[in-house]
Amino acid sequence: MTVPPAPALAAISHGTASPDGQAAVAALVGATRDLAGGNGSVSDIRLGHVDVQDPDVPATLSALRPQQPAVLVPLLLSAGYHVNVDMRQAAEGAGRPTTVTGALGPDPRLAAALEQRLREAGGNPEEDVLILAAAGSSHQNAVVDVQAAAQLLQDRLNRSVQDAYLAFASPHVAEAVSAARAENPQRRIAVISYLLAPGYFQDQLKKQGADLVTAPLLDIADHGPDVPQGLPEIVLERFQQGLAGLS
Repeated sequence: MTVPPAPALAAISHGTASPDGQAAVAALVGATRDLAGGNGSVSDIRLGHVDVQDPDVPATLSALRPQQPAVLVPLLLSAGYHVNVDMRQAAEGAGRPTTVTGALGPDPRLAAALEQRLREAGGNPEEDVLILAAAGSSHQNAVVDVQAAAQLLQDRLNRSVQDAYLAFASPHVAEAVSAARAENPQRRIAVISYLLAPGYFQDQLKKQGADLVTAPLLDIADHGPDVPQGLPEIVLERFQQGLAGLS
């Protein structure tokens, strides 16, 4: 009897035209592969994308061995259209056992990484007005995910954290910055980037009028891509959760 191949972990990012963003996401997948090591349940880790870059999700799945099951792990911080529509449609049409896991966030380990980025940028959680800024989504459940992430960071720092968005949802980041400045004219306004990697949206955050904008969770430092502790662990944990959905 032929033993079916072990399930593949298909790590699916949004995709970006930014070389730094591409390198940062590839570094996360590389760190996940290193962490998986000899874990027998993770035999194959692939990187795919829902937009901008190739391979797309169908091509990523088609490149697997015949009948090899796949667990799609979204390299996205919240579950919006790309997770609930694009990836699920690709999974349904894959012609192989395929499931889609939850997004990377919200998660306390991301809150720890966000605090790290804030302090690296020179932020002072005890003194600054804090705004957690996400790209935004037309799906309300993605907004709820961002709000939960803001609450996790608020609990960690014991300071108020306002969620804000660059598109679709409210308040817009620029509006949140303006309101915070009007209410706190003597305090610095810090925007904490709730973005995975460098790219278009990170560039937009720098134009919203804040005094300080942190780097995204995955950053490009002088020594190369910087993957905070905890992110590869979340990817592997989502994969393990997804294995149950294949049975």
